[in-house]
Amino acid sequence: MSFTLHGLGVSGGIAIGRAMLMSHATLEVAHLTIAPRMVEKEIARFDTAILAAKSELETMKGSTGNAPAELGAFIDIHRMFLEDPELAEKPREIIRERRCNAEWALVQQMEHLVAQFEQFDDPYLRERKFDVVQVVERVIKELLGHPARTVTKGNKGIKEENLIVVAHDLSPADVINFKEHRFASFITDVGGATSHTAILARSMAIPAVLGLENARGLIRDGEALIIDGNRGVVIVNPDLRVLEEYQLRKEQIELEASKLKRLKTAKTETIDEIEVALHANIELPGDVPPALAAGAEGIGLFRTEFLFLNRGDMPDENEQFEAYKKVVKGMAGRPVTIRTFDLGADKDLRPEGTFGDRVKTNPALGRRAIRLSLAEPRMFQTQLRAILRASKYGPIKLLIPMLAHAHEIDQTLAALEQAKASLRAEKAVFDEHIQVGGMIEIPAAALAVNLFLRRLNFLSIGTNDLIQYTLAIDRSDEQVASLYDPLHPAVLMLIAHTLASAEKVGIPVSLCGEMAGDPKLTRLLLGMGLRIFSMHPSQILKVKDRVLKADCSELVPHVRRLLRLEEPVKIAEALEKLNA
Repeated sequence: MSFTLHGLGVSGGIAIGRAMLMSHATLEVAHLTIAPRMVEKEIARFDTAILAAKSELETMKGSTGNAPAELGAFIDIHRMFLEDPELAEKPREIIRERRCNAEWALVQQMEHLVAQFEQFDDPYLRERKFDVVQVVERVIKELLGHPARTVTKGNKGIKEENLIVVAHDLSPADVINFKEHRFASFITDVGGATSHTAILARSMAIPAVLGLENARGLIRDGEALIIDGNRGVVIVNPDLRVLEEYQLRKEQIELEASKLKRLKTAKTETIDEIEVALHANIELPGDVPPALAAGAEGIGLFRTEFLFLNRGDMPDENEQFEAYKKVVKGMAGRPVTIRTFDLGADKDLRPEGTFGDRVKTNPALGRRAIRLSLAEPRMFQTQLRAILRASKYGPIKLLIPMLAHAHEIDQTLAALEQAKASLRAEKAVFDEHIQVGGMIEIPAAALAVNLFLRRLNFLSIGTNDLIQYTLAIDRSDEQVASLYDPLHPAVLMLIAHTLASAEKVGIPVSLCGEMAGDPKLTRLLLGMGLRIFSMHPSQILKVKDRVLKADCSELVPHVRRLLRLEEPVKIAEALEKLNA
């Protein structure tokens, strides 16, 4: 019987193949009451399992040589969780207080932590709840006497490139086991756009659909599957007509991808010779090679918070310096825009508390990003000094997130001067004239953009948060996700106002949100005046193709008319004509 499942498409493309089911140990454990004299032995059993799980992760870490760079970071996250008192100590207290078995104590603490993670506003942090579950599952397997091993059911006679992994979830351990394989696709019941499975799929350029809820239970091993990563659709046992249609579409996508590779060395300019810069968004130094392979002309956004999130303590100045230096040297003279870390009140930065206890009602509106940096001057100085030191090795631009007030800019510039002064006293070499820019991601910043233009060297529009704040919509909440609309008239007006205001005074503006990497919006943004796009490396050539075929002199009047429209249906129709 043929049926269709819908989930979240996190990596585009089409895969056609056979299902390969993954099996995992269950986290349903018995609740046992133990005698008082057995409590210390039970705690010792728990400690032994923690150590064994750590040892296995250490072994895995040493085998990531040929795996995507992102995997090592996720293994570090799992090691971090195992070392945090919330997982390593609290279950011991539960065992003592309730005289229960270690497995049950661990699961109780896991459920408490998962509930905390679900309250986080930041999607990356919220999805770390899946990592907590995977770490706990690893320890429980040690407690039960059968260490974690990925189990795949047999698919004899089927080539690996025709196999589609179907799982409830995939841990870094699973992915490490697959590093030498060439599977066609991943699909899972859980996970989101920033989960490790999604990042892996994008880094490997294979289609993936996550958040299918019950795919693992509905799909049988060996069944024929079609994965549409663009639409987030999984078709099980497709009929011949549907299969032929998707095979044709798959061939067309592969042909188009092959043609796009020829554009890598072409100069990025429109038909009417308007030069456009296409930059890459990155999270870690290991993302530089893929960015260069895609033809990135620079790094438009280096999200430095990933350096903080992938560990249990704060990286010191030298560690940060080495990371920034590696990116700058890797880009070989191309500009690198480094954003100071964008963490929030939902993440406790004290080294003794990885999970923290400062859960706010709405962390998105709390002390986060530049607000947090200014409130933690010692930490901010550490990052600013590291960035300045790295500027010796190539062109660096400093980007400040979530600005809303002029005094935040003034305080940031004063902090930067303090960092410069300390380095001068040490006779360190750095770029004295490093450019400083601000993120336009709060409606107040867009409306009062002239305050920013008088104080900064450049601007970068972060459309993900700008849309979220403008429309009062949590884009990660599936109940209102359909209302998240980049073409809302208010959003377009804020972007247009920012671009026009900056153009009047000759200040460059980039756009680094998801809109920049959407080829359907390229002509619209060009017509609005955008000349610097920054996106995931996998989107660069698709956007470049649109740029090379665009004529700004023709686009501008059409876009002006589109911006005067108020009805969503009419805006969509006008955009369709613009892309015709």
